[in-house]
Amino acid sequence: MALPKIEVKKILYATDLSENARFAFAYAVSLAKLYGANITLLHILPEGSELMEKHIIGYIDPGKWEEIKTRHFDEARKALIGKRRDHLAVREVLHHFSEKSMKSEDNEGIGSGEIIVERGNPVEEIINQSRKQNCDLIVMGTHGHGTLEDAMIGNTARRVIRRSKIPVLVVRLPEEY
Repeated sequence: MALPKIEVKKILYATDLSENARFAFAYAVSLAKLYGANITLLHILPEGSELMEKHIIGYIDPGKWEEIKTRHFDEARKALIGKRRDHLAVREVLHHFSEKSMKSEDNEGIGSGEIIVERGNPVEEIINQSRKQNCDLIVMGTHGHGTLEDAMIGNTARRVIRRSKIPVLVVRLPEEY
C-alpha cells in the first residue's frame, strides 16, 4: 500500500501570545521551511464565557449586556492599541514578531501569510479561519500545569482537534522553560 503524498502549503498558526505559543511558532516555522509553506498568524481576543453569559442574563436583559460588553471591549481595545481600530497594535506586534523570526538565514524562503486578529470564541474562530484561509495544518500551543492536565491537553486545543477537518499539531512547552 502506497502512502499518500502529504502537501502542506498553508499553515494556520494560532497564538494566544503566551510563552507556550511562541514555542509552538518554532514548529510552525520549521514545518513551513520543510514544506515550502506559508504561515498565517491568528490571534483571537476571547469574549466572555457562555456560563458567565447565562448567569448575567438572569440579572439584566440581553440588550443591556451587549451594550456593557461593547463598552468594555472598546475600552480594552483603546488601552491595548492606543485608540486605533481593528486591533492594529496586536497585529503590528505579530507582524514584527513574524518578520524578525523569519529573517534569519535558516528561515529563508518561508512565506508569511496574513496576520489576523479577531474577536470571538477561540475554537470557532480557529476552525473558521482554517477553512477561510484554505489551510492544510493548524499549529497551536497548549498548557499543562498540573497532574490532571498532564493527562490531557488544554480545553481549546482539545476542542479544535475534535472539530477540525485538517490535521492539528499541538505543541506543549517543555518543563525546562
